[in-house]
Amino acid sequence: MADEVKTPEEPKLVKLDIACGQNKAEGFIGMDQAALPGVDIVRDIETYPWPFEDNSVDEVVCRHYVEHTKDLMAFMNELHRVMKPGAKATIIAPYYSSVRAWQDPTHVRAISEMTFMYFNKEWRNVNGLNHYPINTDFDFVYGYNWDPMWAKRNEEARNFAAKHYINVILDILLTLTKR
Repeated sequence: MADEVKTPEEPKLVKLDIACGQNKAEGFIGMDQAALPGVDIVRDIETYPWPFEDNSVDEVVCRHYVEHTKDLMAFMNELHRVMKPGAKATIIAPYYSSVRAWQDPTHVRAISEMTFMYFNKEWRNVNGLNHYPINTDFDFVYGYNWDPMWAKRNEEARNFAAKHYINVILDILLTLTKR
């Protein structure tokens, strides 16, 4: 009788879809304030702490929610708390110069690239903003969901339009990485 060799199990990744609604990303734990199909954790997202240990979440998706949160600093601090170092969070929000940023009466802020500078520790230090109640340290990259009229234009035309016109960029797509 040969010795049985056990292969160690891969650790299960904890992937969180914040404010998932009925469109939870496949393989993610859905957290939302409404008891909708696909929601695994029903709770007020703005009540902290969330039911996750510190440094326990491997990946986050948050689509069309950050523009609704009343306290973005508290939300980002909590996001940082639950994410593992090196974990990534994908955030999608209406872009500040799109009418979509303000068409919904429940939106409380517009989102741009500069919004997320405050959540990088080095940037806060360089700019003398250490007094802000922010405990995060995220690096980030961003891209855009362009209005179809501009999506196929060349980069120079898109950059000019994004700077000078409204409704050119529909959404900002951010990837934050916890340092």
